Amino acid sequence: MSYPKIPLAQSIIALCKAKGLLDIIISPGSRNAPLTIGFASSKEFNCYSIADERCAAFMAVGMAQQLGRPVALVCTSGSALLNYYPAVAEAFYSQLPMVIISADRPTSKIDIGDGQTIRQRDVFANHILYNANLTEEASAENDRMINEAINTAIIQKGPVHINAPFEEPLYEVTENLSVEPKVTQPKPLENVLSDVQPFIQQWNKATKKLILIGTNDPETIAPEIINQLANEESVVVMKEVTSNMHHPNFIGNIDTIITPFTDTDFADFQPDILVTIGGMVVSKRVKAFLRKYPPQEHWHVDTLRAYDTFGCLSQHFKVTPNTFFGTLLPESKSVASDYLPKIVALKALRAEKHEAYASRIPYSDFTVFQTLLPNLPQNSQLQISNSSAIRYAQLFEIDPSIEVFCNRGTSGIDGSTSTAIGAAIASNKETILITGDISFLYDSNALWNAYIPKDFKIILINNGGGGIFRILPGHQETPVFNTYFETEHQYTAEHLAAMYRFRYTAVKEQSELEKALPVFFSDKTQPALLEIHTPTEINDKILLDYFKNLT
Repeated sequence: MSYPKIPLAQSIIALCKAKGLLDIIISPGSRNAPLTIGFASSKEFNCYSIADERCAAFMAVGMAQQLGRPVALVCTSGSALLNYYPAVAEAFYSQLPMVIISADRPTSKIDIGDGQTIRQRDVFANHILYNANLTEEASAENDRMINEAINTAIIQKGPVHINAPFEEPLYEVTENLSVEPKVTQPKPLENVLSDVQPFIQQWNKATKKLILIGTNDPETIAPEIINQLANEESVVVMKEVTSNMHHPNFIGNIDTIITPFTDTDFADFQPDILVTIGGMVVSKRVKAFLRKYPPQEHWHVDTLRAYDTFGCLSQHFKVTPNTFFGTLLPESKSVASDYLPKIVALKALRAEKHEAYASRIPYSDFTVFQTLLPNLPQNSQLQISNSSAIRYAQLFEIDPSIEVFCNRGTSGIDGSTSTAIGAAIASNKETILITGDISFLYDSNALWNAYIPKDFKIILINNGGGGIFRILPGHQETPVFNTYFETEHQYTAEHLAAMYRFRYTAVKEQSELEKALPVFFSDKTQPALLEIHTPTEINDKILLDYFKNLT
């Protein structure tokens, strides 16, 4: 086997291998040649070549999301590294493990006018868990920092940065290793709940306990805990579409339930105790509700971080939900309450109003989601882009067998397609991306990827611009709005699909959509793209009127 001749590159590669960091996404360049040669020459590594660093980084986000272990990114020096930043921020806030390995010029070449050089040390300082600023020669201190970086990504679930300076010659290889770096193993976090009695007493006194579940991995809470929570009269569980949690008594369409509330309704629904689980919350309405009507106690359950989203966080339990509820519920007592019965009855009423409204409205974004979501293949994985797409998805039921994901760490539209492709590669599950036109066009280089599975599918809802701006306060039909906010356009994905060899279908009305879906989902011989054109002018009115027709 051939190894890079540079000892520092040998150390990085050896420590990655020793720690099981085997998925490596490489973007082409010269300064990173020692790393590229070493990773690509070893059969133990799964290497991917992605030219666009921004796409490469979001692909790593999708892979880490599915694998639950770090994915490495390797790039050359200079501005290449900066293109990772949007995905680094997403990984930081979504708690996804990522190891960025950047090649650099030696320190003596920085800021003297040498080509392809920037100040790479600590470049991600505000959104990184650990920076390993290596020196040029292999050393015990360099090995310590490499170990610490990878261990941090594994344990603390987030991005780390290893910056490695290399001097020319860069392409020389050897048959023999010149280093034997010391390997230090990561220390697992404790998952023990202590001194919980005061909280059990509070729990048993409260008649209104609200559990809010944000972005969450599938199968993270035991079925017996789900059932006990779902059938306790004093407990209401509200869960977002990305929670991957299911029970008939859970409230999945949060905005549908609470948007029509009066001040009296909100005051009546105000919880005594709020327990939050998982990551970022999509619903702006539930955030506004809990900020205006805060609970007496807000407990967040997460092994790593707790955000004071509602301005009333009182306790962070640094354990898994199974450990927390596994300790709490055996000592809990049933409390007489109408908290759950009232919300279950309201859920049934809202469902009737929802169906009645949906049956009489014209073809629009709303009817497209109403049609799409029930027709998704069972046991598939659904990736959703941000802005309008994820907010529409919150209004409808999705089959419990389908896993749902969205980049809610920073809630950006950038990288949705790249993330979905990375998730499809890592999960080996049939993956469908539902995306808007602006998000799709913004990340179109994602399709420049030789690893896209044949059963990967994109559903592109093209309403001619950023439709979400039409439903926000302040919308006016003016040239300034259309150009600078909505980003009005007339583009389609047809030629992009042809260039990247996606099977392409376009529809412009309800009957065409219903006819196209069975064929679109059944053919798995090549990646496919379904472009659904919807009427820009009426989408916002139909959505806003929906909430007015729920009472």
